[in-house]
Amino acid sequence: MISRAVKNHSHYKKRLEALGFSDVTLTALEKDALNSLIRNAKPNLVMMGARFYQGCTPFLMKELKLTFPKVKMAALCIGEYPADLAMYFILNGINSYVTTFEGIDQWYEGLDEVSKGREFISPDVIERIDLRKEYPMPAGNITDRHIEVIRLICCGYKDMDIADVLHISRSTVDNHKTEIFTTMNVRNSNELIRAALYLGFVSLEEIHFFPKDFMLNPKPDKKLQAASYMPSKAIWRVK
Repeated sequence: MISRAVKNHSHYKKRLEALGFSDVTLTALEKDALNSLIRNAKPNLVMMGARFYQGCTPFLMKELKLTFPKVKMAALCIGEYPADLAMYFILNGINSYVTTFEGIDQWYEGLDEVSKGREFISPDVIERIDLRKEYPMPAGNITDRHIEVIRLICCGYKDMDIADVLHISRSTVDNHKTEIFTTMNVRNSNELIRAALYLGFVSLEEIHFFPKDFMLNPKPDKKLQAASYMPSKAIWRVK
């Protein structure tokens, strides 16, 4: 069980064991350290708090599932979590999603199913998937090109600037952004910047260059701006 609520780990361990889970280990380790722990412990089941990585948890649980494809995985949420975001746990290959937000009875029903090695998906999440005319695509992989686009977005580059810098078309930039947003479960560039910083795709030190048309409000008068670029001799003639 993976949770950041370290002070409650002993309590969670007792409650989970009382519910039928055996040999429970709780940890707050993440990424490489977490992978190392799973390799050594060889668990049958990994459970993670849905908010462990905030909005990035569905994406990072997918990465964890790719690393350990034979391990069953469940996302647990105590409290409210957006159902549209939670559905990506299931779409990304996570076996179960259990939440207290739909009632304590359903919470314990879900945990009971998971403890017996069966899958359980919150009815609200099933409903969110069924509302789509097309079955939502699971998250893809973040490629090196995606990282380049992410870094330029984080540095304030507009789509045309990104196209110029990377020598690609505007439509290709749009395609990359759609793939990135879907994979990282973000809705816009603002959410992407936060997720990119959180995941370490970009550091604060890297966000220091600007597009060639960088300009702050209030913008300069166009006539005065044009005059400022006139050759000095032409300016003398006007005078």
